Amino acid sequence: MCDAMDMLVFATFVLACGGAAASGALFPPGPWYKTLARPGWTPPDWVFPVVWTTLYLFMAAAAARAHPVAGSGIAMALWSAQLAVNVLWSPVFFGQQRPRAGLKVLIALWVLVALTMVALFRLDLIAGLLFVPYLVWVTIAGALNLWIVRHNPGLA
Repeated sequence: MCDAMDMLVFATFVLACGGAAASGALFPPGPWYKTLARPGWTPPDWVFPVVWTTLYLFMAAAAARAHPVAGSGIAMALWSAQLAVNVLWSPVFFGQQRPRAGLKVLIALWVLVALTMVALFRLDLIAGLLFVPYLVWVTIAGALNLWIVRHNPGLA
């Protein structure tokens, strides 16, 4: 059963994730992205906000579940670190139009998401499971980013 404090903690983590989401909103794909060669398996544009909204809610729920558990310090530090790195990708890839640098950000993000997921599993099964789709999505995003780098010569 959820009490008011649980909902306040969840809302706080949702706000933190909202800050990360704002980064994506401030640096949308735009016309430059449309000119890039992209693989046939690129998800349609409408998928990205739907998936990211879901993932941010899952991230917030995972953090809210793990936060009160004794010994959650490392998991919460990793959670914060992955969110900070998450914020970097859109400004680098779309804002600076630097897919190679974006790929480096995604590699760092993938490692942090994987470490966070493991740390969350050690605290709470459901919190860990809530990070599985995030790791899958970052893997797909990384593959897409790598494909774009490889098939668009001359990109930064």
